[in-house]
Amino acid sequence: MTTPAAAGAADAGLRVGVRIPPCDRADRLVGSVRRAEELGFDQVWFPDSQLLWRDVFTVLTAAALNTERIGLGTAVTNLVTRHPAVVASAARSVAELAPGRFTLGLGVGNSSVAPIGLRPSTGAALREGLGLLRALLSGQEWDFDGVRSRLRDPQPDVPIHVAASGPRNLRLAGETADGVILLSGASPKTLAGATARVREGAEAAGRTADEVPLTVSAFCAVTEDIEADARQLKPICASIAQMGGAPFLALAGIELDVPDQVEGVYPDLVHAEDWDVAVEICSEWVSDAAALRFAQEFCLFGTAKEITERLRELHATGVNGVFLQHVGSYDLPTELIESVGSAVLPALRPGAVR
Repeated sequence: MTTPAAAGAADAGLRVGVRIPPCDRADRLVGSVRRAEELGFDQVWFPDSQLLWRDVFTVLTAAALNTERIGLGTAVTNLVTRHPAVVASAARSVAELAPGRFTLGLGVGNSSVAPIGLRPSTGAALREGLGLLRALLSGQEWDFDGVRSRLRDPQPDVPIHVAASGPRNLRLAGETADGVILLSGASPKTLAGATARVREGAEAAGRTADEVPLTVSAFCAVTEDIEADARQLKPICASIAQMGGAPFLALAGIELDVPDQVEGVYPDLVHAEDWDVAVEICSEWVSDAAALRFAQEFCLFGTAKEITERLRELHATGVNGVFLQHVGSYDLPTELIESVGSAVLPALRPGAVR
């Protein structure tokens, strides 16, 4: 049964989720998911990258069978390493086990495609794949180069959310998706631009922005020493600059010039296996002051009270949900789940003393 704590932040209108990388056996990950449910999180999101982690749909199946209330989602899978028909079948299978609780998050596939020499989805390919997915999940036939097929036992009510950061994909998401996962962090400056692009896409499709829920992805740490903890964000900052996000960082006064190739980090800056080494390497381009500024502007780093206020501010701008990430890819966000669940979520509930 749902515990009183599990009433969650949803009562306050803002859905608070947490990202759990599938970095261990599925049966072991279930404990973290159940703890998040007990503490009142609204959603758990699992990333998908076949060489970095366990299979995301296997993990989702285990989570679905061992929870009752909490939402489950991919953040995100892709339509390059997984054919859309395969994604449709997997999504249907999880949705059957967690009725009304599963969200299919899709993206262009960066951390899945790069390690095996493939390219991310283009906008056109993502649009076509979304159409194929919707058709199959709705039980419609699809023409596969002259072969017409359909999905048995379809599941038409699976919501599809698209993760986006660039203007074209933000418009595409606003036009075609059931929801958008914003990868611009918690900065009001970047969120304003991102939500405007989503709104443009929604209006082009003849619907209002209110019909497209927005979920913000943000790194988070409950800390009394933000200066020290912000250093851990240096590889994230460097990766954003490396991938063409320097103008995005410049909005917050962060000026970085990172080379296209950084030696000594595997598989990439965001998913480095040795995070301490990655931090030291990236210190060549990212100063402590820049990392601190990034934490303050784009992330949710600070005391529980400060994070609670930032979340209220995000909700007031029209954001429907957040999913919080810890820094790291190969360990569980146990500390984040406990600290946010014990000190932030209770403060977000109706009637909480400010």
